Amino acid sequence: MMTLIPATILTGFLGAGKTTLLNRILQEPHGYKIAVIENEFGQENIDNEILIQDSNEQIIEMNNGCICCTVRGDLIVALHTLIEKKNAGQLQFDRVVIETTGLANPGPVAQTFFVDEEVGLHYMLDAVVTVVDARHAMVQLSEHEEAQRQVGFADKILLSKTDLVDATELDALKKRLIRINPRATIAVSDFGKIAISEVLNLKGFNLNAILDLDPEFLATEEAHAHDEHEHECSEDCSHAHHEHHHDHHHSHHSDEIAAFVFKTTRPFNTEKLDYFLGGLVQVYGPRMLRYKGVLFMEHADRKVIFQGVHQIMGTDIGAKWSESEQKESKMVFIGKNLPKEIFIQGLEQCLV
Repeated sequence: MMTLIPATILTGFLGAGKTTLLNRILQEPHGYKIAVIENEFGQENIDNEILIQDSNEQIIEMNNGCICCTVRGDLIVALHTLIEKKNAGQLQFDRVVIETTGLANPGPVAQTFFVDEEVGLHYMLDAVVTVVDARHAMVQLSEHEEAQRQVGFADKILLSKTDLVDATELDALKKRLIRINPRATIAVSDFGKIAISEVLNLKGFNLNAILDLDPEFLATEEAHAHDEHEHECSEDCSHAHHEHHHDHHHSHHSDEIAAFVFKTTRPFNTEKLDYFLGGLVQVYGPRMLRYKGVLFMEHADRKVIFQGVHQIMGTDIGAKWSESEQKESKMVFIGKNLPKEIFIQGLEQCLV
């Protein structure tokens, strides 16, 4: 069995700082042999000083052992070419970073790894890393759905240009990013300065990876559920907490792309859940960016892990439930204008 080559998709809005990060990957002595695939239709190509001018060759080896491959056509073809050259002993690399253009939706790039058999034989998708420009992100998220998609797809968010905003602005941005995507971890990478370990080997797409959700998001979701269901106030209640909650809502940006979580300690009926999730993916797949969960199924002593990208969904058997842990299902859905009530009511009907 050959070891699969881990691939990282690097995305982010125009001018967010992807190129700075890539230049570091291609020049720094980090000891990895990385093939960087540059999708060449953005305004921001890798610094041309690095790439020898007028070179017709599409694959250029860097002094630090990395390779830069500019793609003018199909990504699948580029991935096949790299493997052929590696197998022929012409190139050496042990991981791949794919830069998508600033306006691109990373969805189709991620799907490549599940749809093309040849690609699936040689590569595994490690993670989607999104660079977010702290200075301009609030406006970009409001004006461009693609910016929201890039955040929604991320396993890891790297904040750049944080030196240009104050603590309050940064905090507001982080809260908004968490509402769009509570699965992604957030790190700061000003001027591309970040440890390579924060970009590679994240195992964000790995089904068995821990389902990390931002605790802040879970807390607000739970407060939310509490407020939706418990409106009977006692005599001495001044309704203050509802008003506070109401104000809290005003600061929310109504992003089209957002996340919600479903949690339950009751087991799922396997057949019902399979049928319901299959239907959801058929109807809402195009609007579902990423979804992931750890499931507590009836008659199962192991966790079931499920996740997907748009219409492509996979499940995997996870670790055994340990004696000490609470058996519960926890699912997160990130998508565009998803009908949260339909999802939640449907999931509740699949419980034993």
